Amino acid sequence: MPKEYRTISEIAGPLMLVQEVAGVKYNELVEIELADGSIRRGQVLEVSGDTALVQVFEGTSGLNLGTAKVRFLGRGLELAVSLDILGRVFDGLGRPRDTGPRIIPEARLDINGYPINPTARDYPSEFIQTGISAIDGLNTMVRGQKLPIFSASGLPHSRLAAQIARQAKVLGTETKFAVVFAAMGITFEEADFFISDFRKSGAIERAVLFLNLADDPAIERIATPRMALTAAEYLAYEKDMHVLVILTDMTNYAEALREISAARKEVPGRRGYPGYLYTDLATIYERAGRIRGREGSVTQVPILTMPEDDKTHPIPDLTGYITEGQIILSRDLHRKGIYPPIDVLPSLSRLKDKGIGRGKTREDHADTMNQLYAAYARGKEAKELAAILGEAALSETDKLFSKFADEFEARYVKQGENEDRTIIQTLDLGWELLSMLPRGELKRIRDEYLDKYLPAEKEE
Repeated sequence: MPKEYRTISEIAGPLMLVQEVAGVKYNELVEIELADGSIRRGQVLEVSGDTALVQVFEGTSGLNLGTAKVRFLGRGLELAVSLDILGRVFDGLGRPRDTGPRIIPEARLDINGYPINPTARDYPSEFIQTGISAIDGLNTMVRGQKLPIFSASGLPHSRLAAQIARQAKVLGTETKFAVVFAAMGITFEEADFFISDFRKSGAIERAVLFLNLADDPAIERIATPRMALTAAEYLAYEKDMHVLVILTDMTNYAEALREISAARKEVPGRRGYPGYLYTDLATIYERAGRIRGREGSVTQVPILTMPEDDKTHPIPDLTGYITEGQIILSRDLHRKGIYPPIDVLPSLSRLKDKGIGRGKTREDHADTMNQLYAAYARGKEAKELAAILGEAALSETDKLFSKFADEFEARYVKQGENEDRTIIQTLDLGWELLSMLPRGELKRIRDEYLDKYLPAEKEE
C-alpha cells in the first residue's frame, strides 16, 4: 500500500510541491485524493532532497492544501496492451474514449520505452505504398523510416494524414499491417473527423487511435505520442506487425513542453522553448526503426504546422535534423486547388533509394524519379522567366517544359482524397507526362528504359 502524504506546501498553476517525501523517483505516477473522495493523477517532474515537484494532469483548481492526500505509486505512466487495442479509440493517457470495454492487459508497458541498441538496428529497405504519387513516386517512404510532413496553418494536413492512414501498405508480402494514430491538441471537430473517417473506411479495424483534445491538460499532451509509440512497439516487436505511426500535430506537443517548462521556471532557449527540445523530440522520433531478428517494424510520419510558415522555426528545424527527410506542403499549390499540395522540389526522403528498384517497385523507378524532378524544376524556371520577360522570350523547348510543369501539378501531384494509386499506376503516369517532352531531353533515363516504357506513339 503506497504511503499517504498530507504535506503539500505550495500550488502554482498545474504544479504542486510535496514535502517530507522519501523514496520518490523522477517520472513516478502520483494519485491525489481530494476531500470529496475524487482522484486526480499526476507525475513527478523533479525531486530535490525530500521535496517532490508534481504536475497534476487534471489541473489543481479546487485542490485544498490542508485536506488533499498524495500517494506516490512507485511506477511511471504505463499503457495496458493486448491485441484488443486494435480498433479502439483512447484519450491521451490511454483510457478508452469509445464505448468499448476496458482493455484486459497482456502486459503493462512503461510509456517511455527502452532505447534500441544501435547494433541491433536493421537498415530500412522495404517500400511502403501510401497511394499518393508525390510521396510514392518522388519521396518514397521506407519501412522503419521517420519521414515528417511540414505543413502550415490552414493546409489540409489532417485530410492527408487520414488518407495515408487509410491507404498505407507494405507490398509483396502477406504481412500484418497496423496504423497507430496520435493526435495532440486537436479540436473536437477534428477528433470527430478522424474517428468517423477511420470507421467509414473500415481502417479502424487495423488502427489504434489516441486523441488528445485542445482543452485537455498540457501534461497529457506530453504523454500522448509516447502512449502511441508504446502501442506501436508492442504490435511491432511482440506481435510481428508492420506499424505506421502518424503523430499530428508535433507543434502542439512542443507548445505543451514550453508551457510546462515555463511553469517550472526553467531558463528558456530559442523562441521560449526549453533548451532540451532537441533531446526531447529525439526520444520520440528515434523510436522508429527495425530490429534484427524481429519481423515487425515501426515507421513514423510526424506532422507539424510551421509557425508563420517558417522552416527555420525551432520545431521544423530540429525535426529536420533528427528525421530522414521531409514532405513539405505548399500554400501556393493549395491556392491553385491542388490536393494534396505537396511541393516536391524542396521535399526529400533520404532513404528513398533503399526502397525502390527491381523487386521492390520497378526497375525504372530511380531514373524516372530523377527525370521528373529535373523536368519539373526546369518547367518552374521557364515559368518564372516568362513572368519576368514575357512568354516570347521562351524557346520552344522551354514552352514545352512550362506546359509540362502545369500538367505535372494537375495530374501527378493532384489526386482525389479517396484515390489510392498503386506504384505501377504512379510510374506509368510519370512516363505519360514525360512523353510530352522530346526524347532527346530525357537525359536522365537509360535508353533501355526509354525503349521499354516510353509510349511508342510519342517517342518522336
